[in-house]
Amino acid sequence: MASDEGRGTPPMLEMLGISKSYGTVRANCGIDLTVRRGEILGLLGENGSGKSTLMKILFGMVRPDDGRIVLKGQRAEIRSPADARRAGIGMVHQHFMLAEAMSVLDNVLLGLPGKGAWPDRRAAAKELSLASRAYGLGLDPDALVESLSFGMRQRVEIVKLILGGAELLIMDEPTSNLSAPEVAALLATLRRFADEGRSVVFISHKLGEVLELCDQVVVLRDGAVTGRRAVVGTDRADLSRLMVGRAMPAVAAAPAVRPGPVRLAADSLTTGGTGIALSGISLDIRAGEVLAVAGIDGNGQTELAEALAGLRPAGGRVRLDTEDLTGRDPAARLAAGLAYVPVDRGGTSLVPGMSVAENLALRDFARPPLSRHAWLDRGALRTRAMERIAAYGIRCAGPAALARSLSGGNQQKIVMAREIGRGPRALLAVQPTWGLDPGATRFVQDAIRALRAAGGAILYISAELEEVLEMGDRVAILHEGRLSRPVPRTELDLVQVGLLMAGDRASWAPEAERRVA
Repeated sequence: MASDEGRGTPPMLEMLGISKSYGTVRANCGIDLTVRRGEILGLLGENGSGKSTLMKILFGMVRPDDGRIVLKGQRAEIRSPADARRAGIGMVHQHFMLAEAMSVLDNVLLGLPGKGAWPDRRAAAKELSLASRAYGLGLDPDALVESLSFGMRQRVEIVKLILGGAELLIMDEPTSNLSAPEVAALLATLRRFADEGRSVVFISHKLGEVLELCDQVVVLRDGAVTGRRAVVGTDRADLSRLMVGRAMPAVAAAPAVRPGPVRLAADSLTTGGTGIALSGISLDIRAGEVLAVAGIDGNGQTELAEALAGLRPAGGRVRLDTEDLTGRDPAARLAAGLAYVPVDRGGTSLVPGMSVAENLALRDFARPPLSRHAWLDRGALRTRAMERIAAYGIRCAGPAALARSLSGGNQQKIVMAREIGRGPRALLAVQPTWGLDPGATRFVQDAIRALRAAGGAILYISAELEEVLEMGDRVAILHEGRLSRPVPRTELDLVQVGLLMAGDRASWAPEAERRVA
């Protein structure tokens, strides 16, 4: 780590006395934060602790009520993201700001307005390629963004900022959807960036990655700093206590449930078009069972969930109990008792500009008791919202609060309250704990377990191996659009699952290979 101390060089960043409130909710309370040159600072805290608000203030997306920002010793007035970028601050959001129908090069040029109306594309492509090689990003300038995996799209965002001259990177939950090799590559890229004398704020809930990568850690709770630690000399238990103010209880084993009859079934699902083509996938999930599907991002997870939900044209058949859903649109499948939690809560699960109450009613607003004679019953809407806010512990200023004003964990609680609150017969959950802190993760998983105990059939898709083994009664692996035969969780371990995710079936013992082939 390059240090400023003792050399008279001002820190890269100082945030002093930052405060921000939304009504009665205090998001930030007099926060002081310092990032030195060449330092990677870990920023930890539960969802709703104030991390996102603090970084939005730094990036000019939110105006603070009080406090000031100092960059390299000079007071900075950051009123917009454009101001932040001009000051050398770059932010990679959880939800990427990319034009999917355009190439990598075009997306980079969009992020570099200084190139002018008619940039030299050949020179820009060469510059992009050089940066890609220097930082180990492996980007093809001509590749369409829509064809890239989640991890590769993240690399496009990073190279945009590098070429834009960013000196301070804000990384918001950057590893939530990455495979182990992609995580290792990202951490190496960030370390190279810092070793050049620039700085990184690394927001994450994954304590192992924070301890591996970061130099210092700042922990927020309830909008205030609860601790600062040098990584050398601290450990997971210490950081966890600072985050939640208590020791996390041990994970309780899921209660034994005897699976009932097949509830959700698919036969020979195939897809075409954009993304990974599904290759004749068949599966069945029984009442009271979780089928957990592991797979590195970009191997067909979204395509499988969308085909089952009716959002993507697919060959083959889908059945829910005795009801054939083949050819039915998403609304008909929802009405039949299917629920869906997509990975992208900010762009697919929720309407950020609508209220908490309106988002909770999205599935049922056209039916009683939320509507009467084609008119929306605002009283019933509010009553339901208050019930769900209380039942699911959604932290917000009230039913009228906009969804975009909530933390990621509370946004996900809205989605779970809406989907599971309807009492579905089957649930499709894609990365449902993405970007959530340990407490919010536990809440989401417990809600899914409760649905399982009530006889629901759950398809649980995740790239987190520990999570797959923790949640699944049976486990299958999705690789390049092909699904292995599900195997009872007790017959798997992390090494076996990881090798299957990488497509290496030869690593399995012959007996196990016959079971999953």
